[in-house]
Amino acid sequence: MSLTPREAMINALERRAPVGRVPHFELQFFLTMEALGRVHPRCRNFRQWTQMSTQERSLHRRDVADLHVAMYRKFGLSGTIYNTPAAFDEEDRRTSLEHFREMSGQEFFVSMHGDATYSVPGGKRMMEFVGRIADDPDGVKSQAQKMVDDALVAAARIKEWGTVDGFCLCSDYCYNDNPFLSPAMFDDYITPYLVQLVAGYREMGFYTIKHTDGNIMPILDSLMAAKPHALHSLDPQGGIDLAELKQRIGDQVCLVGNVNCGLLQTGTDEEICEDVRRALRDGMPGGGYVFGTSNCIYTGVSLERYEMMLEIWRKEGNYGH
Repeated sequence: MSLTPREAMINALERRAPVGRVPHFELQFFLTMEALGRVHPRCRNFRQWTQMSTQERSLHRRDVADLHVAMYRKFGLSGTIYNTPAAFDEEDRRTSLEHFREMSGQEFFVSMHGDATYSVPGGKRMMEFVGRIADDPDGVKSQAQKMVDDALVAAARIKEWGTVDGFCLCSDYCYNDNPFLSPAMFDDYITPYLVQLVAGYREMGFYTIKHTDGNIMPILDSLMAAKPHALHSLDPQGGIDLAELKQRIGDQVCLVGNVNCGLLQTGTDEEICEDVRRALRDGMPGGGYVFGTSNCIYTGVSLERYEMMLEIWRKEGNYGH
């Protein structure tokens, strides 16, 4: 029995008996210029988008779709987040995804950004956020509820497109040592809203992949309470042990990632090869695992190192061999 990349991804997300090669998923792949000679969609700055002709806009939307198909096929990806330029509005994204499905049918798993919960605040926003929790906790919760409500309204529209399989929930909650909120505060300001968000997506038939870097162990039970289909990125730099997670929650949720992206960038070839084999060895038994890095293929990662990682996956990431 041979599965398409999309079927293999869904098979893993539903934790069914594994077939063939373990699916490969990257949250993002930014090396499109080096790998394919093409600018990544998020790097395209269409300042004159409103001045473009209808035909030129149509060509851009189609080009974004073609780039994703080329990227998935070249690297054996079951999927990544479908990226579009900032100039694209909802209708542009819908049309581009229609082009993608025209070009590839149901070959690949299509996901979009879809988190609506608070993330680790950056820079000066951290003190502002802490101050709001101290001075106006009800207002913080009211905003959290509105973000979820708005996301589910948008998801209902996206459901009508018929092109999207699921959402990647990319709010980061953790540093390498601990979550940015204590477990008790996390359960006040994030858990109830994450539960609602995932439940709403599930009710519409979407798959959910909850991403967060860092040490998730203090809030693992809270993440599991939301019942996402998968957890990503299982960050070894945050002390996450894939074998331990597999034993503890592998029968409840699909596990995605865990190849140390820091080693991929700065480690030796030997360290990288060992880490790739470790992730396959710890993640594959029994299925419910999707191979990938502990973050994404970001700018600065060596394309050669990524291809070395994939060579091991192709040879050793097969069930029944």
